[in-house]
Amino acid sequence: MPMTPSNMTHPFLDADGDKLREECGIFGAINAADAAAATALGLHALQHRGQEAAGIVSYDGQEFFVRRGLGHVAENFSSSDAIAELPGHMAAGHVRYSTTGGAGLRNVQPLYADLASGGFAVAHNGNISNAGTLRKDLVNKGSIFQSTSDTEVIIHLVATSRYPTIADRLVDALRLVEGAYALIVMTPAGMIACRDPLGIRPLVMGRMGDAILFASETVAFDVVGAEFIREVEPGELVMVDFAGEIRSVRPFGSPAPRPCIFEHVYFSRPDSVFAGRSVYEARKAIGAQLALESPCEADLVVPVPDSGVPAAIGFAQASGVPFELGIIRSHYVGRTFIAPSDGARHSGVKRKHNANRALVAGKRIVLIDDSIVRGTTSMKIVEMMREAGAAEVHFRVASPPTAHSCFYGVDTPERSKLLAARMEIEPMREFIKADSLAFISIDGLYRAVGREKRDNARPQFCDACFTGEYPTSLTDLALAEQKTAELPFADPKAA
Repeated sequence: MPMTPSNMTHPFLDADGDKLREECGIFGAINAADAAAATALGLHALQHRGQEAAGIVSYDGQEFFVRRGLGHVAENFSSSDAIAELPGHMAAGHVRYSTTGGAGLRNVQPLYADLASGGFAVAHNGNISNAGTLRKDLVNKGSIFQSTSDTEVIIHLVATSRYPTIADRLVDALRLVEGAYALIVMTPAGMIACRDPLGIRPLVMGRMGDAILFASETVAFDVVGAEFIREVEPGELVMVDFAGEIRSVRPFGSPAPRPCIFEHVYFSRPDSVFAGRSVYEARKAIGAQLALESPCEADLVVPVPDSGVPAAIGFAQASGVPFELGIIRSHYVGRTFIAPSDGARHSGVKRKHNANRALVAGKRIVLIDDSIVRGTTSMKIVEMMREAGAAEVHFRVASPPTAHSCFYGVDTPERSKLLAARMEIEPMREFIKADSLAFISIDGLYRAVGREKRDNARPQFCDACFTGEYPTSLTDLALAEQKTAELPFADPKAA
């Protein structure tokens, strides 16, 4: 199960952990003149996907080189000396926010191992939902793990496969894996990029001169000056060698894809393209659909920055209510900030966001945010607007209620801590103390991202965090729930 804000502490997060966090971003380059430098630049563009740690592995034709560290990309790879430690024409990188395995340098990716076939490095975005079961079996057979990351399970499965080629061993390993993954793999023969059969996690392919690149988002190609070619298809393995030959295989058939719909809502940068559509345009359309479904008599449309901005623009344009920056965000509250006391820690929202008092005083405000998770941050923002003199504070959310945990690599609290899992809309409104509260409908969200509506028989996205309809088995979760159910009830007299 993914680690959650309820059992992890990160000084650079909001104190309440009241935000869904993407798990990782990955980038790879092969046949590039300065592969490590291009990878570091690509990781800068993907920093929003993981701010806990960063790593790069390179290969110069003879040897693999590894550099990994805690913190941001700029803290680890900005100097020429750091890049000089990573020579070669092939490199892969990773930015991380821990889900399975927790924090710590030993879990920072890409992970590297010396196999019988040679060096093997892997950068993984996603979450393997049967990693615990596979790990237990591997340990019983003699495997020795060096990390607590679910990604290392893939390395051990590849190492113990009996197939002759590294590509066949990787396919053999992935046949045993359930959950979500986008992988960039480096071997002495070249680079392999692949996605899980449902395409839950994103992965795209680009070109920069003779170099072939892979990344979690298209924006990384924009930053390095590369051309976007196409998405890596769900269930596809793309293999690139040092002669420039590109081969594609689809060993898992062609099941109906289920990419994560939250990429459109929040995770991807607005200047990326996901599932064939501009993320920025999709978020504006979500806001417009929200205005259509849940109009509000207000004087100002105010986004909760920064993630609520495109949806707020769409809401304002569709409703005719003026868009204004009624909340100003500080971009300088970084990971090194340490709150000196509990009181200061609870003021985290005001460190990040401050009401534009002169604008909102006396006005009816409709706040637009991408989601409500625990509800604590939403409550504080509503309170902040009232303290600034807002006459009314309405809340509109650019996603349906998040009522279920994610087991595919997105960091979410356990279900009991999700506000929408515990309350209906009216109690949620009372909890955050808004004058009104509304969420976009699931059908409306589908329409906004370019689908007519949600087909209950065959959803076109993974929307399990809203619907509870998980597209894969969840072996480790099922086993944990079974063990919990088998525990005897505590005897209150024994205390």
